[in-house]
Amino acid sequence: MLDQEPKIIFEDENILVIDKPAGLEVAAEREKSDATLADWLVEKYPAISKVGPDPARPGIVHRLDKNASGLLLVAKTEAALELLQKQFKERTVKKEYKVLVEGVLTQDEGTIEFPIARANSGRFASLPLGSEAGRMAITEYEVIKRFKKFTLLLAQIKTGRTHQIRVHFFALGYPVVGDKLYRSKKTKELLLPRLFLHASKVIFTDLNGEQKEFESDLPEELKIFLDTLK
Repeated sequence: MLDQEPKIIFEDENILVIDKPAGLEVAAEREKSDATLADWLVEKYPAISKVGPDPARPGIVHRLDKNASGLLLVAKTEAALELLQKQFKERTVKKEYKVLVEGVLTQDEGTIEFPIARANSGRFASLPLGSEAGRMAITEYEVIKRFKKFTLLLAQIKTGRTHQIRVHFFALGYPVVGDKLYRSKKTKELLLPRLFLHASKVIFTDLNGEQKEFESDLPEELKIFLDTLK
């Protein structure tokens, strides 16, 4: 039983668009303990268990961090899985995230282009541009609103690296609010028990060749936190 169930935003015979709550792991990475989104999917849609080569990630096309929230695409059939994977590989799926970072960015918009490589203890590191190590990662952002000590951003990722948004903004010196992993030792206590990172929009093409677009509002706990800022 999940503490908070995902919401089904859209469903047809091939594809699901899920709004994942924070605190729910998408799939078991190592030793399984808590229930995952994958478990919930198989229970609700038993046929999904046979979609894709990995039984631990049935029908799951892309990732979203456990303590982040928002929209995820799930394939209900092999045909849908192949189509969506192709779109992700060709970077034609558009994903937007609302993210609050510590500190005030002065530029209204920008592009972060740093390679990302696995570091240690589950962390990833952003490397200097031109580094032969790691894999190139590209994050575009624009400022939605500035606060006294924070900046609310709209971010788009052009590549799908693990922890990409978190790693990139941490490398710039603007850690994501609520991030336990990517933060300076000098940083004060966590201001939120979850990441202020929400996958707010996704655009893709379905099996009929029709472009689909879905949006998700900020969860209530994030709206309330914004209201406390000056």
